Order: sequence, then structure tokens, then C-alpha cells
Amino acid sequence: MTRQLRIAMIGIDGSGKTTLAHALADQLTAAGRPAAYLQAPSGRPTLNRLAVRLGRRDAIDLFGRFVYLAIESTIRFAVISYALIKSALTGRIAVLDRYVYCQFAVVRARRQSGERFIRALFGLFPKPDLVFFLAVSPEIAQRRVALRGTDSEELEYLMASDQAYRSLPEWPDFVVIDADAGPDEVLAEVVNLVQDAYRPLA
Repeated sequence: MTRQLRIAMIGIDGSGKTTLAHALADQLTAAGRPAAYLQAPSGRPTLNRLAVRLGRRDAIDLFGRFVYLAIESTIRFAVISYALIKSALTGRIAVLDRYVYCQFAVVRARRQSGERFIRALFGLFPKPDLVFFLAVSPEIAQRRVALRGTDSEELEYLMASDQAYRSLPEWPDFVVIDADAGPDEVLAEVVNLVQDAYRPLA
């Protein structure tokens, strides 16, 4: 019996995580290795839009830093739990759009306390077989976010977020992908790496 892989896409906003995760799941499925695209967001864009409607600058301004971190972490914990359960029940390769490392990086980028508690909580989740860090220039990422037309990101925060990921103790375990390249090139590189990892498990 073939063991199913868990693959996580992480990186700063605008790095192409969602596009790549969707494309990888589709390509693996087409190649006869059923895969499922699974999200693990924090709900930040939705919470920020709610805050703006209520006359606040963003969700942190609305809830306060501590309460917002608790809300964000709870949402991400719930969606990761659902994604992993769904993957286990279907037996499909799990292609995760974001994972626990995103929450760790968020805390560091904002220079908030609470990382130790969040690590203890999220430590309940299994380590993925592959974690792809999509390395993208913050300037390019900011332009990509603007083109989406649904939210925006400050360059300073994107730079802090990039450094936060690179400072994580798990950083040496990440597979770094040049995400400044076009989506087809990025997908081709990731597919080859996934295929190499999958063969010994068959």
C-alpha cells in the first residue's frame, strides 16, 4: 500500500502559494496520484475587511494584538485539523496551501509574544513530508497582491515576513523554490521534486 504524502506550500503573501497548490494537486491527480488541494488560512483578509467596515484600520486595530492573535491562531488550527482529517479519510495526497509555519512566521514578523504557546498547540499536527518555501522578492510579492484587487500588503511587512520565515528553526528543512519565476516554471520544478520524493514510498 502506498503511503500518502503531505505537501505544504508556505511563503509570504503574494509568493504564489495558492496558485501552485491548486496546480500541483491537479497535475498529480491527472498523473494518477489522487491529490487534494487543502487550505490552511488564518482568515486575515476577511477579518481586515470586517474591521474596515466598522471604521477601524485593520483587524489588529479592531481586536487588539493579543485577541487578534488568539482568533487568527484558532481559525488556522481549525482549518488545518479539518484539512488533515479530510486527507486521511479520502486517502489522497494532501497539498496544503499554508501550514503551521505560517503562523510561527506571523508572530515573529509582528514581533509578538506567544510563539511558545502556539508551537505547543500546533505541535499536535504531523510534520509534512515536503515543505516548499516559495522565495519571492517582497517588491514582486507586493505587486502580485495589488493585482489581486482584494487586499494589500505593506512592503515593510512583507520584508519582515520573509525574514521571519528564514529565522525559523525549521528553515533548514524547507525546500526553497525561486518563486520570482513564472508559475509554469515553478510548477515544473515542484512536480519533479515531488515525483522524486514519491518513488521510494510506492
